Amino acid sequence: MIMTKTAFTLIPLLALLGACSHTGSPDRGIVPPPDWQSPTAATAHATDLEHWWTSFNSPQLAQLVDQARRGSYDLKAATARVRQAAADVRIAGGAQLPRLDGSANAYRQRLLKGQGYSELDTSSNERTYHYFDTALTASYEIDFWGRNAATRDSARHSLQASELDRDTLALSLSGQVADTYLAALAAREQTRIATLNLSNAQRILEVVRARYRAGSATALELAQQQSLVAGQQRLLPLYRQQAQDALITLATLLGEPVQRLQLAPLPFEQLQGPAIDAGIPSQLLTRRPDIAGAEARLAAAQADVRVARAALFPSLTLTASLATGDRQGADLLRNPVLNLGAGLTAPIFNNGQLRAERDKASARQQELLETYRGVLVTSFGEVEKALNSIDGLDRQTRWQQEELQQAQRAFDLAQSRYRAGAEDLLSVLQAQSSLFSAQAERVQLRKDRLLASVALYKALGGGWTTQPTVVGAGLGRDADNAGL
Repeated sequence: MIMTKTAFTLIPLLALLGACSHTGSPDRGIVPPPDWQSPTAATAHATDLEHWWTSFNSPQLAQLVDQARRGSYDLKAATARVRQAAADVRIAGGAQLPRLDGSANAYRQRLLKGQGYSELDTSSNERTYHYFDTALTASYEIDFWGRNAATRDSARHSLQASELDRDTLALSLSGQVADTYLAALAAREQTRIATLNLSNAQRILEVVRARYRAGSATALELAQQQSLVAGQQRLLPLYRQQAQDALITLATLLGEPVQRLQLAPLPFEQLQGPAIDAGIPSQLLTRRPDIAGAEARLAAAQADVRVARAALFPSLTLTASLATGDRQGADLLRNPVLNLGAGLTAPIFNNGQLRAERDKASARQQELLETYRGVLVTSFGEVEKALNSIDGLDRQTRWQQEELQQAQRAFDLAQSRYRAGAEDLLSVLQAQSSLFSAQAERVQLRKDRLLASVALYKALGGGWTTQPTVVGAGLGRDADNAGL
């Protein structure tokens, strides 16, 4: 191509228009509330969120979380997606520098039959023809409209979003491991209590049978107590099934068969429901990886809009080539030729395709803006819900302790009076049922309180902090351990 005066004349105009193609950041439209509604947030003590799973007073839980982060196939797949996104950044950055290509050709033509014709290099006098050529070509598209820069920006933000998706998955995985572990211990505790209650019910059944044989108890009383014993026996396989289901789920999260997983015995009462400092709502914007990820995707979409807009304008490409050729390979370097060129390409008619691409990119940006706002509102709601659950469960626990104490006292009194013949069996049955329900409710409340703490940790971002993105082979993190 030949550089023309027209192309050089248009360069200042193109540069001016390109400077006007950048768009500002969109308005997020969400104002965080000044404080959390729940009183729990104001009374909580400061807590380190980074390794929050260590605050439950269970060394095995910490080991399980670390093992899950190393062994989770979902997390490894997310790490592979980060490497893909990093490669996309390098691909997108290639257009910002000149491209250099080299070529070498060897050409041989032979006339097999006849006299030949004018388009051939051979003839009846010279039936075989040889030719050799080499070329070194450089090309560069001048990025007036910022299309190449915007493409790279989009890839960079997509890389950030991919990393943040990985961090969000790691946080979710840690929460799932903690939830499942706590559920397994709670089911074990329910099994232990059900075993004790079954033993108590069987002892009373022996008393009722003795009294029935002596004629001081009715067949109805005997059947009622036998029914209660059967009900307690039914609960044992239920709680054991729940404990085993939790183990299977936990093994899946760890990325190993359930046969290899053994939980160390740990008294359920030893687990702690830690108080957590929720901070203020505005801090949540920098605490949660899913919020940062939604913002990174929004920024990538904004860059995509700039790419689509730049496609509507002309593009200017500069080329330079150094070539040589000859019929003899030994004389190949004796005929060097330098070619310089500039090409200006502008879309004239494409049936609205380019404008449709721009409109699509703008709609995608609007979609991600609304998604980002939704993530913000959901995040605030998750923290409020977790704080509200902790407050309500703490209040219930205080009254449930009184309920359990009185139920135990009533059962002891009813049992002793029934043995002495001063009370009928109905009072004993009612006291037993109340005691068994109160014991089961105590474990359930404690389990819910622990799960609410896990939910709050997750809602607050689990100690995640913003990490700088480094584009390259190492990604600024160790790809083998997911950078966790």
